[in-house]
Amino acid sequence: MAEFLELVESIEQERASVQKLFEGEGTGVHSKRGQANPTYMAKLAEAARLMADVQRGKRPTYLLREAMTTSDFPYLFGDILDRQMLAAYQEYPSTWRNWVRVKSVPDFRTVRRFPAALGTDSALSGVAEQADYPMASLTEVAPFTYAVTKYGRKVAFSWEALINDELDALKDVPVRLGRAARRTEARFATGLYCDSSGPHASLYSNTYDNIVNTHAGASSTNPVLSIAALQQAMLVLSKMDYTVDGTTEPIYVEAVNLVVPPALEVTALNILNAVQLWLDTNASAGTAQQNLVTVNWMRNRTRLWVDPYIPYVATSNGDTSWFLFANPDDRPALEIGFLRGHEQPEIFYKAPNASRIGGGAVNPMEGDFENDSVEYKVRHVLGGCRMDPLTTVASNGSGS
Repeated sequence: MAEFLELVESIEQERASVQKLFEGEGTGVHSKRGQANPTYMAKLAEAARLMADVQRGKRPTYLLREAMTTSDFPYLFGDILDRQMLAAYQEYPSTWRNWVRVKSVPDFRTVRRFPAALGTDSALSGVAEQADYPMASLTEVAPFTYAVTKYGRKVAFSWEALINDELDALKDVPVRLGRAARRTEARFATGLYCDSSGPHASLYSNTYDNIVNTHAGASSTNPVLSIAALQQAMLVLSKMDYTVDGTTEPIYVEAVNLVVPPALEVTALNILNAVQLWLDTNASAGTAQQNLVTVNWMRNRTRLWVDPYIPYVATSNGDTSWFLFANPDDRPALEIGFLRGHEQPEIFYKAPNASRIGGGAVNPMEGDFENDSVEYKVRHVLGGCRMDPLTTVASNGSGS
């Protein structure tokens, strides 16, 4: 106990009064102060070790309860909670970031994404001797727009619950809030390219010729995922082009991202992990069958990603829809933006609004004046939009 009292004493000498620390309606848990202060980081590590030792049974629980009555330990404990939340947030893989471009936006106002000016990148024209060089006419393209929005949740604990089971309850809150923030991102990303019927109608249509169907040049319409269907999807994607000053230019796609729901993961793995492909090069009825044996070249051109939210957004065709996306770093089909400086979720706790008779700081873990509740809040800010339909193709897998 002596070492902890010594820790508290040194903290009290360094930190401002608890009244300044907790003033206002809410206090952000995350602090940039510790990033540049080795002394503070050492104290934070000591507080974390104390909490961990109590949780593992190496130290008695009353040490943590006594520590929580000191003025500055709640601040340290808050930083520990914040680091737990961010660790849980980063622990789960964000597969959607592999086919969606991620950007930062400065504020809540609508941001505009202007496509590169068309008219300057088409094949050059010949220039006769002493003739003027032809002037390119820039083609204006309507910008893509979106604005970020706040997402969040509050969680309240009763003072009695904290007394009865404070360690497990406090330890579990940041993990759950971090998981909720991550799920918010994933569901939002899926909603950009999926609707209730499968591929989103605003992104995939015969107007853009980016549905795997006969209209776009495929041999069948909305085929079930297979080797032949994946080849047809790559064929449709390879046909994408754009027109500049009356000149049509092709779009080169070096590699693709195959995005499938969980129900198609095994099928996709079987396709991409096959060692050889046996292709029937003469499949017409009444003719001799010829098989071409080749290495599975698709595994080098295709990266597989599973999006578990596809069947939750697409209530129809959710288990059969599949998608191909080009590299999002060039002309992305989708973009998600985070508020600058707030790219990760943030956790807050409500400052106490009670005062003891005779003075003295009030521990935030003592709860609210009205009902003794302890409240936490998580905030996450993001937005996004659909952009270039020429860099993605899809099939709802219905076969029609």
